[in-house]
Amino acid sequence: MTKLIDLSHVIEDGMITYTGLPGPVISDHMGREESRSHYAAGTTFQIGKIEMVANTGTYIDAPFHRFAEGIDLSGLKMASIANLDGIVIRVDQDRQSIGEELFKGNEFQGKAVLIHTGWDRHWRTDAYFENHPFLARNAAEFLKSAGAALVGIDSLNIDDTTDGSRPAHSILLQAGVPIVEHMCHLDALPQSGFKFFAVPAPVKGMGSFPVRAFAIVK
Repeated sequence: MTKLIDLSHVIEDGMITYTGLPGPVISDHMGREESRSHYAAGTTFQIGKIEMVANTGTYIDAPFHRFAEGIDLSGLKMASIANLDGIVIRVDQDRQSIGEELFKGNEFQGKAVLIHTGWDRHWRTDAYFENHPFLARNAAEFLKSAGAALVGIDSLNIDDTTDGSRPAHSILLQAGVPIVEHMCHLDALPQSGFKFFAVPAPVKGMGSFPVRAFAIVK
């Protein structure tokens, strides 16, 4: 039997994903009562509307997010974001900077590397925005060299937000490695033996967008 494991946060009206960025505004474009006049008796529809920044909930970064010449969401190859062999790297919950030493001894070529820190336990609290775990520069360089296809993390940012050069984003996205941030439920995954999916809408001219990230475990 196979098992589907959802690795995405639910997007809700007004929720804050990242300090300084507005929460989504979710409403009706056409509500059910309004729709009654357009259809046969007893038939109603709802057409929703959402206004949000691209970096909302669990989302993917394409190279265009960091580099003007990088591929955007519409240019992401399906093979880079879907049906990837996955591997989970587990990090001690009291560790903030995640260095290359935690990744050595594993095979990452062509795989989705998911970094489980447990930080999702703070989701929708003030603690989520303070002292989050992040990938050190040498770890990003190691994963690039090891041929990782995608890198995900269950914390606020894959980078140290006090470092304005954003080395992990810069290194991985320049190498064409998509990044998935604000993941959850990585504790429910085995270390390996699963397929990973994080597919956004193929929006041209954008570098980030929410995804329904999930895994298939056999």
